[in-house]
Amino acid sequence: MARFLITGSTDGLGRATAETLLDDGHDVVVHARSARRADAVADLTGRGADLVVVDLTDREAVLAAARGLDAGPPIDGVVHNAGVLSGPAVVPVNVVAPYLFTALLGSPTRHVYLSSGMHRGGTARLAGVDWSGTSATTSYSDSKLFVTTLSAAVAALWPGVQANAVDPGWVPTKMGGAGASDDLELGHRTQERLISDPAATSSGGYWFHDRQQDPHPAVLDAGFQDELLRALEDATGVALPVRPPRGR
Repeated sequence: MARFLITGSTDGLGRATAETLLDDGHDVVVHARSARRADAVADLTGRGADLVVVDLTDREAVLAAARGLDAGPPIDGVVHNAGVLSGPAVVPVNVVAPYLFTALLGSPTRHVYLSSGMHRGGTARLAGVDWSGTSATTSYSDSKLFVTTLSAAVAALWPGVQANAVDPGWVPTKMGGAGASDDLELGHRTQERLISDPAATSSGGYWFHDRQQDPHPAVLDAGFQDELLRALEDATGVALPVRPPRGR
């Protein structure tokens, strides 16, 4: 069995993913943004899940949490599920936190990044982005374009790591709303398979309900991938490390 970190796991898709992986016998690290929100996963920690509490809008707290996790038992995979829909937190939560966990956790061999079909409406322009989250400069669609591009960049740069982006669909979660028309069950099955199934060997894909689709053209543009990684490194002071192919 493997050990997985699921960010944003107090409700919705993240919680469903954590529950499934626990049911399958895996070790799971659940995440809550505050001690108060940690009460929502008390039943999961009661079943043996570990807990990390960190506000993903707090850059220093994310750095400390990532380094603390890296110093602990090895994590085999990360589902970067946490996300917000609007406001200044969009970039720190949807883009910067996944980047920092990716760069600073040395053991995972699988990363799954939650995207959205709305990423196709994003703009591949980084000028003026407030990476600190002090102000709201970036739309949800832009942020999902950026994190989908991050996934493709990781897949291209790290041949020993499987990185994929998943569009869960418009599902009835707190973010999606009660009127969402997609299937909640299908909304978390793809990321569970990609993160835990030994037979799932794909990397660099953009997935919707277990089928690969074509993402926004900028996602596969090596120039835009490099531009995004440089911007994130400049903003955070953390570089994406060079990693050899698996087995070396």
